[in-house]
Amino acid sequence: SPYFNMNEAIVQLFEVFIKNIFSKSHKELTKQIIWKKIYIKKKYDDVRFRKLNSELLKLVEQFLAQEIYLDNPIHQATHLIEAVGEKKLDKLYNSTMKTARRLSDQQKYRPASYYFYQYKIERNFYELTQLDVKRAKRGNEDLIAENLDQFYLAEKLKIFCTILSRQTEVDHKYDMLLNEEIISHLKANQWYVDIPPISIYFQIYLTYAEPQNEEHYFKLKKQLGKNSLLFPLDEANQIYEHALNYCATKINKGNQNFLREYFELYRDLIEKEIILENGELSPWHYKNLILASLRLGEFDWTEDFINVYSNKLPSEFRENAMTYNLASLYFYQKKYDKVIRLLNQVVYEDLAYNLNSKLMLIAVYYETDEIEPLYSLFESFRVYLNRKKSIPAARKRRYLNLIKYTKKLTIKKN
Repeated sequence: SPYFNMNEAIVQLFEVFIKNIFSKSHKELTKQIIWKKIYIKKKYDDVRFRKLNSELLKLVEQFLAQEIYLDNPIHQATHLIEAVGEKKLDKLYNSTMKTARRLSDQQKYRPASYYFYQYKIERNFYELTQLDVKRAKRGNEDLIAENLDQFYLAEKLKIFCTILSRQTEVDHKYDMLLNEEIISHLKANQWYVDIPPISIYFQIYLTYAEPQNEEHYFKLKKQLGKNSLLFPLDEANQIYEHALNYCATKINKGNQNFLREYFELYRDLIEKEIILENGELSPWHYKNLILASLRLGEFDWTEDFINVYSNKLPSEFRENAMTYNLASLYFYQKKYDKVIRLLNQVVYEDLAYNLNSKLMLIAVYYETDEIEPLYSLFESFRVYLNRKKSIPAARKRRYLNLIKYTKKLTIKKN
């Protein structure tokens, strides 16, 4: 666009790169070859060539920023008011504010940043109309303060929750200003219940601070069902991660009721497509959900899920993930012949799948009293473990112990 760029050479440079990127046969592009495509009769100039590339990169960066800007009406609203104020366009003040508030209402998401931009809009309008000078006229100071408070509390709570989550893994003490005062205020006042980022993050905070009180989790789950789509997908994923971690902790401590909760959270993530990234499903999320559903005996649901969602897996993981998880379904259904047939027909490139498939085969051969193939697998698995230097020593020792004690069990069994 000439609004951004008046140099035709930059456009030509861009076309050279794009044509090469999408070409089926990638030809090596040297500086001289590219230069000849742009400047047919001019001698190669390295300084000029580097400057051309630099200018193109700058335009690409501006384009990326512009795309984000256009995707956020509330950003446009804020800058519109600033522009009208700078140009002293008095007659546009009221219409601009209406436009700003309309664009603000169009904002799809309501994370903490939404309230920050609401604050900016009200603050800019205050300065635009010089309400601090016109004392007789009622101002919008209450809206300025209200939106600033909402942004600050939501963002602060989000940070609290991240810290509490991290402290379960890293022994580090954080000194957070006004932590106790904020929590005390929110416990004593309920005005925030209709502000999704405050109410959700406060509920997450309570699940960490008072994990024994399961009511905090169920209130959080209810809020997620109602408001999770008001957050950008990456933030919504992080919010669900807190809830999933709570369930996992409960399950690890023996409370199997939370296995159902874990499964329902994951299913909610799938149905709302929050967990999909560019339309694709991570094979690890795929596996976690299937394992939870199998442990709950949801065999029909699992089979439907495998058939429907396997196509959403990244292509490089699809075959292995589908085969392994289908084998897991058959294992839980005790259809051992199908398990053996599936696991023996695929060579797993991924280490985790390879190890887990061998463990599943050991279990199948043990359950079906197939002693000869079981002992053969013991030996091949031991050789595989010794050859694979990438397997951590502690993990390798656990697998070798499994072979050792399963062999002892087979002796007693027979």
